[in-house]
Amino acid sequence: MRSQRATLVWTLVITGLAGFMASLDNLVVTTALPSIRTDLGGGLEDLEWTVNSYTLTFAVLLLFGSALGDRFGRRRIFGIGVAVFTAASAAAALAPGIEALIAARAVQGVGAAIMMPLTLTLLTAATPENRRGLVFGIWGAINGLAVASGPLVGGALTEHLSWQWIFWLNVPVGVALIPLARLRLNESRGPSGRLDVTGTLLASAALFAVVYALIRGNTDGWTSAPVLSGLIVGPLLLAVFVAWELRAPHPMLPMRLFRSRAFSAMNAASLLMFAGMFGSIFLLSQFLQTVLGHSPTEAGLRMLPWTAMPLVVAPIAGILSDRIGGRPVVAAGLALQAVGLALFALVAAPDVAYTTQLPSLIISGIGMGLYFAPAAGVVMASVRPEEQGMASGANNALRELGGAIGVASLAAIFAGQGGYASGQAFTDGLVPALWAGAAIVAAGAAAALVIPRRVREAEATELVAAA
Repeated sequence: MRSQRATLVWTLVITGLAGFMASLDNLVVTTALPSIRTDLGGGLEDLEWTVNSYTLTFAVLLLFGSALGDRFGRRRIFGIGVAVFTAASAAAALAPGIEALIAARAVQGVGAAIMMPLTLTLLTAATPENRRGLVFGIWGAINGLAVASGPLVGGALTEHLSWQWIFWLNVPVGVALIPLARLRLNESRGPSGRLDVTGTLLASAALFAVVYALIRGNTDGWTSAPVLSGLIVGPLLLAVFVAWELRAPHPMLPMRLFRSRAFSAMNAASLLMFAGMFGSIFLLSQFLQTVLGHSPTEAGLRMLPWTAMPLVVAPIAGILSDRIGGRPVVAAGLALQAVGLALFALVAAPDVAYTTQLPSLIISGIGMGLYFAPAAGVVMASVRPEEQGMASGANNALRELGGAIGVASLAAIFAGQGGYASGQAFTDGLVPALWAGAAIVAAGAAAALVIPRRVREAEATELVAAA
């Protein structure tokens, strides 16, 4: 019993730290973007790619990373992922130009894609079923805090040291995690013996085409050949990917998983949540500095009511989901996140006072905290134990894909309605982008209501009926 408890604690610590690093780097650059633009040059598109080169490779390779763990051993592949992520972080810190930084960020995404889905799989295997709500709550709090505190950490390091330190921060943590994972994690494998390389290539090409078109739309024109090609070819390749996965002997994403109403609805809600949230934070962190004149640290501190809430709310949300089910908790969280973004859109102005911003930040933080822990629990409960690695990879992939699409889409709305010419011009672009973000997250709340009231019982009933 004591050995099992020690294994659980070590697994939570190791996977929590790894997940924190991967999640932190989603948005840690946001408050550093003005400094990066000053130091390395580049326009709005380069800033988008600084964020999206990470989230895009993260998203398209997550399922492949999960499959690698199933095939070659989850502990072993997890360690390799940590090593790749750590080395790429050092390369980003040493980048001499914006192109090199974007390339290093893409490699960071590869490392994160390898290690991130395995954190939840390793943690699930080490946790007794009756304690998963609480443990997932802690895991969700750690990852939720990492996503939301990225602007604060990035701002503080940028102002008091330099923007390079937002990447150097990962290096000692990664170096420490590699031997700890080897010594303290239990090895396990999944049922699949082969890798779906064709499916990985199809998904990667399709998602890259869509995100590229969204980022280039305002600059090249939405009817230009490259943009139209991306908007047409991307969905076509996604259709080919689905067709391939239906026929592949060892698919990276078995389409049968989507027969589960809980799995499908939760993944749709996750994609929409991250699209609205990531795109909004990308713009809001710049608004606080570019328009309101705050330093990077001040901008991060002013987002604390948003960033600190998941640490408090997520464990409570995990316990609530054990008692009343994940659906009402997730739906309430997404609804509150949408309300928070809408409130900020109503009050945004070049001279808006912080006390006026505060209610929207608090409501958004509560909503984010309510979402994270129950979301993980619903996904893992909606599939068979041997499919949890694929399910975790799929959910994380769709979250990251949502983030990449959200940054590209909301930045396109911002660029179409405003710009960096003045505080008023920035606000003119920000407000419609925030309304779009609120609408996207509200659609996620509607998707969450489709989740069965009690996932395990409902899915068992569906499987019996299918049989």
